[in-house]
Formats: sequence, C-alpha cells, structure tokens
Amino acid sequence: MLSIQRRRGRQPVEGKLRIITNLFLVLGGSALVAISYNLFLLPNQIASGGVSGFATIIYETVGIAPHLTLWALNIPLFILGMLLLGGWNYGAKTIVGTLFLPFVVFLTQDWAPLTNDPLLASLFGGIGVGAGLGLVFRSGASTGGTDLAAQIINKYTGLSLGACVFFMDGLIVTISAFAFSIELALFALIGLFVTGKTIDIVQTGLGYDKMAFIITANEERVKEAILTDVDRGVTKLQASGGFTDDERPVLMVVVNRNEVSKLKYTVQKIDHHAFVVVTNATEVLGQGFKMD
Repeated sequence: MLSIQRRRGRQPVEGKLRIITNLFLVLGGSALVAISYNLFLLPNQIASGGVSGFATIIYETVGIAPHLTLWALNIPLFILGMLLLGGWNYGAKTIVGTLFLPFVVFLTQDWAPLTNDPLLASLFGGIGVGAGLGLVFRSGASTGGTDLAAQIINKYTGLSLGACVFFMDGLIVTISAFAFSIELALFALIGLFVTGKTIDIVQTGLGYDKMAFIITANEERVKEAILTDVDRGVTKLQASGGFTDDERPVLMVVVNRNEVSKLKYTVQKIDHHAFVVVTNATEVLGQGFKMD
C-alpha cells in the first residue's frame, strides 16, 4: 500500500515537471526559429517555406513587418485548427508557439544579420530553424503556420500530410522565385532541405544504433552467446521460409555501433552460415539505451 501511495505521489510531480520541460522546449525552440529567421533568412530574402517564408515575401514586396504577417496568419489558422482538428486539447499544444514566435521576431527585428551570403544564410538559417522546430516538436507542440494549413487540407481532401506540407512549402518557394529571383528560390530549397534534416536529427539524435536480424540453424547457442558475450537482450520472432514454409525463428538484437563487430563475430563463431541483416535504428528507447 505504501509503495502504491508513493507512486501516486510521484505521478503528479512527474506530470508537472514534464509540463514545465515542454514549456521550455516550446519557448526555446520558438525563440531559436525567430532569431535564425532574423539573422539569416529575412535579410537575405530566403523564403524557405512556411508562414515565415510568406512573411519574407510580403515584407520585401509590400513593406509589412514580418511579425505582423505572422500574427495575422497564425492566429486565424490556430482558431481554425481548434475548430477543425480537435478542440482545446489540440490548441493548447500550439498556442504558445503560435504567439511567442512572432513576438521574438518583433523583439529581434533590429539585430544585425550575421552574413550577407545567401548560401551561408540558407545553410545556417535552415539549421537554426530546424533545431528550433525540432525542440518544439519534441514537446508535442507546433508553431502553427502552414503546418496547421497542411493538416486541415489533409483532413478534408484525403491527400497525405507529407504531400500537403510539400505543396504548401513548394508554393511559397515558387512565389519567391517570381518575387525575388530563381537563384534565391534555389537557395530557399537548400534551406528547406537543411531544415528538414535538422528536425530529424533533433528528434532522433545524431547517433545511430544498429538492429540485427539473425537466421541460424543454431538458434539456442547463438541466443545464449549474445546474452552472455555481447550482453544484449534478444527477441525471438516466429517466421517461416518463403520457399519451403519451414519454421525459421528470427533473432532480433539491438546494439550500439561499436558492438556490431562483436555481434557479427559472436554469431559467425557459432554458425558460419548464419544469415545476418544489420540495419540502422534511428532511435532506441529503453534499458541499455536512451531513456525518454
């Protein structure tokens, strides 16, 4: 009974810590996006998708301050998202980034750009924006903008979410080609690509663990060797041969990169004819690996 009470006492504390952590991730990520936008993308006319890219086009062609465009587009999209995509439970995750990002753009609008080279701006601006968005996404939140628009289109057209995001960002980059130049639109595509890759890195980490699938006639010996010599857990998957339909258990093992050679040596020492497939595991959570 006492242990149950302790667990119940810890749960509210852990919940509050997670809320505070997520709040800092949203605020820090949104600020990083805004600062990268003002230091790299905006002064070099790099409109690499999103509402911020559209705000760049509006600022350079009409003269309206970017933070005003961001608020003017993000707030209606946020309200529309609440109405169409899940109510307050959905909106609560998005409202902080939606309002805070334009605010930081306003606060940092007079900061001097760090470079006037569009290639450097697209690369480092893409890294900064991607890192910031990655932090926001890790908290389960969003900064609004075209992500919301893409989700709405996805819900009511049946198009995949990836296709909707690609369409929205591609449309803005295309408009920038007419508003600025084709060369700047190409730099915007570089920034868009770098942003996506950086988001993936922030979400899953730089390191790649490895996952191995092993088919062997000496399954028990190989399993015991992995458990004792490699010191990794093993999962047995039930499978059958595609040609003979014979039962062929498959051993699944996840190891660090520096353990791959040891794993292969351990398996081949027992069964030189074992069939081993090693592939990347971009994120592994649990005992012996990263804890979420």
